[in-house]
Amino acid sequence: MSMTGILLFAAAYILFLLAVFAAVVYLFILIVKALKKYIASKEVREEKKAVAKSLGEALKENRVRCQMTQEFVAETLGVSRQSVSKWENGSSDPNTSNLIALAKLYKVSPEALLQCAEPAPEEAPPAAP
Repeated sequence: MSMTGILLFAAAYILFLLAVFAAVVYLFILIVKALKKYIASKEVREEKKAVAKSLGEALKENRVRCQMTQEFVAETLGVSRQSVSKWENGSSDPNTSNLIALAKLYKVSPEALLQCAEPAPEEAPPAAP
């Protein structure tokens, strides 16, 4: 191999290493930005958690009031018992058709179930004259 070939190979290798280093730095910057955004969204995450917990609590309260088991509710709706458990512990929410079916099963309106999931209404501004 000639000296020119060796120099070209060395230059290409150095360019490759620089590209890899630049990619690593770029990924690091993206990760830092994502973490900053995640940390800044703490209030939103806590609010969502409280809302989900409220809906889950309402579902559980109604089920217990009707003296039903999670398994009975699941069989009646055609879903798994684990789904009912996830709805009640707030890790997921029922879809619209399941929410309506739950309301019928518990003999309450769907709006009554969702009222607890709505944020507390803030004071309304005074009506315009």
